[in-house]
Amino acid sequence: MELFPRESNGSNNLLPKDGIVNYYGKLFTNEEANAYLYQLLNYIEWQNDQAIIYGKLIITKRKVAWYGNKPFEYTYSNITKQALPWTETLLQLKALVEQYTGETFNSCLLNLYHTGQEGMAWHSDAEKDLKKDGAIASLSFGAERKFSFKHKQTAEKIDVHLAHGSLLIMKGTTQTHWLHRLPPTTKTNLPRVNLTFRTIVD
Repeated sequence: MELFPRESNGSNNLLPKDGIVNYYGKLFTNEEANAYLYQLLNYIEWQNDQAIIYGKLIITKRKVAWYGNKPFEYTYSNITKQALPWTETLLQLKALVEQYTGETFNSCLLNLYHTGQEGMAWHSDAEKDLKKDGAIASLSFGAERKFSFKHKQTAEKIDVHLAHGSLLIMKGTTQTHWLHRLPPTTKTNLPRVNLTFRTIVD
């Protein structure tokens, strides 16, 4: 297991093989990041996430929101969501992420974790609605959390700390060969908001 530094310039690939993950570190001052966190906590249309597992409807404590260029439909965990129109704050952040990464995105799935006890299980973002091998940019605000990758064949694990106001991007064949998760932690009771900018294929 490798634990990567909290700061990086985005040029290094954190994965040893079969994909590309770049960590840019913090893009904002603490004041700027705090202001964005306030906007996201208070002016996003959050809803509890839902999943159908073995035919049973599960409602999570974690909340989500889905925004895009138009009312894209996105299906995961057997639940279909329809994208809301961008807010001004999300458009600002989208433009900044595109500037840093050189990628373009048409949608964003947001996650709200109220405390460190809320997390995300191992999964890969390879739904049919997403552009195959398309880049996914992850912008984090709030509590610093560990983010983990696990190779699907070798079970090799890579960990990185995602700081308040930081950017990480996954691209290439990362979703094909690697799982990722946000493990729960008792080290923080503060909220974290994560924005994952994506490309939906019409």
